[in-house]
Parts: sequence; C-alpha cells; structure tokens
Amino acid sequence: MSDLLIVTGASAGIGAATARMAGFNGWSRVVVHYGSDKTGAEETAAMVESMGAQAYLFQADVSKPKAIEKMFAKIAELKPGRIGLVNNAGVVSPTGTFADRTPELVKKVFEINVFGAFEVARQCLLLMRDWEKGGAMVNISSAAARLGSANMYVDYAATKGAIETMTLGLAEELAAEGIRVNAIRPGLIETAIHAKGGAPDRLDKIGTTPPMGRPGTAEECAEAILWLLSERASYVTRTILDVTGGR
Repeated sequence: MSDLLIVTGASAGIGAATARMAGFNGWSRVVVHYGSDKTGAEETAAMVESMGAQAYLFQADVSKPKAIEKMFAKIAELKPGRIGLVNNAGVVSPTGTFADRTPELVKKVFEINVFGAFEVARQCLLLMRDWEKGGAMVNISSAAARLGSANMYVDYAATKGAIETMTLGLAEELAAEGIRVNAIRPGLIETAIHAKGGAPDRLDKIGTTPPMGRPGTAEECAEAILWLLSERASYVTRTILDVTGGR
C-alpha cells in the first residue's frame, strides 16, 4: 500500500522540513501544498523527490473553503493509501499590543489559522473515510497557545488555542475509527515566521531563554510530527506534544 503524506504550508519552515524528511520515515508520496510561495514549494518538492519519494505540488488559499475543497478533489484522484495529514499552514499578524489587534487583522489570521485548518482537517477526514485505508493527523499549534504572546500577537496565540481544542475533540470523535489526531506545540523555532510578523530579531533577543538554552529547529519539530504520524505512536492520540526546549 502506498502511503500519502499531505503537508499544508510546505514551502518553508516546519512544513518544508517535514515534507523533506518524509521519505526517511517511510512515506512514498508527499503532497506539497503552498499558498503563495511557489518557488519555496518547488524547492521542497525537489528535495522530496531527491529523497526517493514522489512529490505532488498543489496551490490553494486556505482562507477560502472552496479552494481547499478543490485541492482535496484533485488529491482524491490519486491512488488510495493510508493518509497522514500535517495541518501546518498558518500566518502571524504584525507584532503589536492587544489594542493594535484590529478586526481586520484578527479576521485574517483566524481565516487561515482556524477556519482554514478546520476545513483542511474536515476534507482530509472525508478522504480518509472514502479511501478506507486509515491514517493520522497532526495539527500544528504553538507554545503561544498557553503563553498568550502578550505584546506580540495575542490573536495568533488565540488561533492556536482553537487548534488545540479542535485537536482534542476531533481525536475523541475519530478514535473508534482508528484515526489518530494529535498536535505539536513548537516553541521558539528558527524559521522565517518571526520576520514575517515584523520581529526578525526575536530569536536574537529571547532565543536563549528556554531551559535548554537555545531555539529549536524546524527539523526537530518535523521529527516529532513524523513520529506522531507513524505506527511507532500507535497508542498516542488526543495529545499535544511540546517541542519547546522546556519552555
């Protein structure tokens, strides 16, 4: 049986690292999804293929439910197999205080991080049921969900709180079907997301604050994700795993 790993937001950061490492972890086919960074996604796909797996490149704006539905309709045309989902696509708002969180900013970050992630998970579930090959999901949360990200991006933190609650409920719903649902909660990780939020020097300032004394890497997050998706984690569901260096 040919397993299929679906990674949203695979053009950079944790998503790209997970897709790149998938071949080493037994995934023979990888869906590389991207929103706008086609070049980054093509680089990820090339790395996937160099590792001996087959890559499928898909673009979709996850803030638009119809775009997600269309993407999964195309994925459904592939040969059925066990599905792994890395529900990773997400954005941060520009950094600022709570008073800076205008309705427009909050709406944008929730449309992608929450509504998009919900619909990705729902479409993936429908495909898992259609193919009847089983599978597992890993949602990407953030340590911000329990820390709150005061004076940075409380709205982003709130979206990740929603993702964690979704993970718990969905995992309980699907356990009887043999579909496991977990999440990881990355801490301070060396990715471009800080720069995208307007704080490129964030890790320089606080990267040594975790008990382990350093920021983490996207690859360390990917290892945790791929373990949770694997049969090595066969008795793990409804769990949110900190990848935070003890923070």
